Amino acid sequence: MTADQTGPVVKTPHGAVRGRYERGIVVFRGIPYAAPPFGPLRFRPPEPPEPWDGVRDAVAFGPTAPKPPYSEAFAHYLSDPEIPGDDCLNLNVWTPEPDPGARLPVLVWLHGGALTRGSSAVPVYDGSAFARDGVVCVSVNYRLGVEGYGLFPDAPPNPGLRDQLAALRWVHATIAAFGGDPDRITLCGQSAGAISTGALLAAPQTRGLIRRAVLQSGPPEAADRDKVRRMVRRMATRLKIPATAEAFAAVDRDLLLRAQAEVGRIGSPVLGGPAFGIVVDGDLVPRDPLKALLDGDAVPGVELLMGWTRDEYRLWLVPGGLHEHVDRLGPVALAGAMARCHAGPEVARGYRTLRPDAGTAEIVGQMVTDHLLRVPLHRLADARPGTSYLYEFAWPSALPGLGACHALELGFVFGTGGVPESRKLAGEGAPQELGDAMHAAWVRFATTGNPGWQAWDAAHPVRIFGDGVPHTVYGPRDAEVALWPTASALPEPATAADIRAPGAELAAALRRLRRSAGTRRR
Repeated sequence: MTADQTGPVVKTPHGAVRGRYERGIVVFRGIPYAAPPFGPLRFRPPEPPEPWDGVRDAVAFGPTAPKPPYSEAFAHYLSDPEIPGDDCLNLNVWTPEPDPGARLPVLVWLHGGALTRGSSAVPVYDGSAFARDGVVCVSVNYRLGVEGYGLFPDAPPNPGLRDQLAALRWVHATIAAFGGDPDRITLCGQSAGAISTGALLAAPQTRGLIRRAVLQSGPPEAADRDKVRRMVRRMATRLKIPATAEAFAAVDRDLLLRAQAEVGRIGSPVLGGPAFGIVVDGDLVPRDPLKALLDGDAVPGVELLMGWTRDEYRLWLVPGGLHEHVDRLGPVALAGAMARCHAGPEVARGYRTLRPDAGTAEIVGQMVTDHLLRVPLHRLADARPGTSYLYEFAWPSALPGLGACHALELGFVFGTGGVPESRKLAGEGAPQELGDAMHAAWVRFATTGNPGWQAWDAAHPVRIFGDGVPHTVYGPRDAEVALWPTASALPEPATAADIRAPGAELAAALRRLRRSAGTRRR
């Protein structure tokens, strides 16, 4: 292996790596924290990488985990680079200077992508701004889709989550050599990365590894095991193989990804359906992570920064025209949302009262968002007053229909709003002042545990990042949260009956509308 002789060298537990200086900071990319998860290690828990001699070049992003590409509709808004190779369990480090005596705060980033897409190589996740502001930033690749979250009778569950734990252990053991403080690690993620962060926060194996945590647009949760099994079985049916890890491991990787993409098209965060997810496994996830955290099953005193975007659902509905389709379905869509959320008609009536001028898509989208995201995060903050900080991102994209949608805040948090990949979602003209304020809040939180506004208490303070100067509003979502009875406040797994009707009726109606729209275009 070759190495740029001008870059700094750091020793890791498995060998030395050489990074390079970039605009006043030092970057190391593609450092393996575990062995390639293929061959005899496929569908198995991660193993340490083979040690190497000499100095390993660490200036380019390593391979990304196998994943299907986004559909054309979503690829218009989201970037997801693919880097070939088997050595996909790797991470990247941005640091002001790899000085073992620096003891700087550390932020470990887990990317989103519904546990099926995404990687640490997405340009929006560049950690340079964090390093320039005195925070060592680490971004992690982990197994995705059926490779990381398939549920099989002959393999341990949650290998992708176990990858993340292995990376977290690597960071705790090694980050001091890169200038970081292993006692000041903030685990941070968005969407599926936030769900993963919540699961790891509640895991017994992470005691002593996490000082703080950030959950962006994702709650601690466990998926229904039957829902994950359905995903695997439907793939097995398409592939004409048994639903076992041994059989899946023998399938060509590209063919496996095509089958996964085809099966995954029938589900969505709003409509539900089969999907991959973190499951209770009696080990790393001994019980539902949210219930465990509500009961105090986490390291005492861990500060939490949690929040959402105002219009999360618009990224799920606007691409492909689903927003208009749901509006046209009217009562059928609303009935599907009530089934998806296990909500009675009084909840839907409450949303209609609070939003008298809203269309059906907005009512459905906000109901599902509140049920799956805002209500659980409210409950978690209620259980941890004084150490929890909540925010809402409310700046609307310049692109038509997106509003303040899911994932829009990422360029602001990372200080990467100027890169083309951020503008794909935000459009032109994103305010630099808002990015500076939001990024500074994350830096303060990683450094001190306080992002700069009032901690959660009985007044329910929420920091609003929108047009104008960020400001605190008290109880901005309390009216919606109050609509949900205590017994319905936690997301419940869908049953087979829920999926057959009326959720299946909604999905079938949407398919009919798509077909008719396609006929009209032709």
